[in-house]
Amino acid sequence: MAEAIAQAGGWIPFDDFMRMALYEPGLGYYANDRSKFGVMPEEGSDFVTAPELSPVFGELVAAQVQDAFAHTQTSEVWEFGAGTGALAEQLLSTLGPACTRYTIVDVSGSLRLRQQERLARFGDQVQWADSLPAQMQGVVVGNEVLDAMPVKLLLRQQGVWQERGVVVASAEGDDLRFGWDQRPTHLRPPVEPELPQEAEYLTEIHPQGEAFVATLADRITRGAVLLIDYGFGESEYYHPQRHMGTLVCHHLHQVDSDPLVLVGLKDITAHVNFTGIAVAAQDAGMDVLGYTSQAHFLINCGLGAKLDGLEVIARSKAAKLMMEHEMGEFFKAIMLSKGVAVWEPAGFVQGDRMHRL
Repeated sequence: MAEAIAQAGGWIPFDDFMRMALYEPGLGYYANDRSKFGVMPEEGSDFVTAPELSPVFGELVAAQVQDAFAHTQTSEVWEFGAGTGALAEQLLSTLGPACTRYTIVDVSGSLRLRQQERLARFGDQVQWADSLPAQMQGVVVGNEVLDAMPVKLLLRQQGVWQERGVVVASAEGDDLRFGWDQRPTHLRPPVEPELPQEAEYLTEIHPQGEAFVATLADRITRGAVLLIDYGFGESEYYHPQRHMGTLVCHHLHQVDSDPLVLVGLKDITAHVNFTGIAVAAQDAGMDVLGYTSQAHFLINCGLGAKLDGLEVIARSKAAKLMMEHEMGEFFKAIMLSKGVAVWEPAGFVQGDRMHRL
């Protein structure tokens, strides 16, 4: 990374740094062999995702996928960022033959090996792809994908906007330290912060996440997209109370805000601006079908009945998926479609928040 910074003239924008820290082959966080997903730090894991927490998550997402199959008249699933393969296993087990093909798109070679081992029993029903075809159809699923896409950092100081980037602060032998540096920029967040001009304000914009949605819109001829992640609508995202941004790191189930240390050994993530995702989708010709909290989404898909049939420990884990102080309110779900008539998806029949985007 120091070489890349030097070749760029001594400074790179943060999104380039984040991309290398997470995805550089063999070295990046998602490209190395370290354990990442799990419930306890003793396992060497850094964070837990909903499908790792409880298989009920995938079973309920499958209900929405089945609903989308019916309305799009398709039978394929495309999953982005499949992690350990837990969600894929849950979806495949629940959907059965209704899913004729399940394609995983994942840039991590080490995670792909884990996925292939976990999903071996499904045979040729599961495939892996390094890139998208020119045309595709089916239901796209992405759980905690958008938050791992590189973001640009914008800093306003004394009323002047600058782009935050990374420099090499010191390099002595193997002791390499990175530092922050700002450059003037024409970039702006979509909402001007309601703070005095002299107040310092740090935030993110998401060109890569929005470009990802636009690419899906370009390639999908008929289908739907379900994205679940933590984030807010635009007015909440750029609220003055969030004046230091949303960028955080995860390491051994601890959260910190310094992405410049333990590079390649911890996750770097930012909340999702769901308004930006919805606008990017509409601008690219997609319909926005619904937006709501994960709790409402899962309840609409049948969480209550699932909980009633579980033993105490399993019920406790599944309940965290909807609890407000756990994942229920923190995470949101958004659903998009392309090339089909607009319908009300099963997971959004109650509690839809599209008016808050």
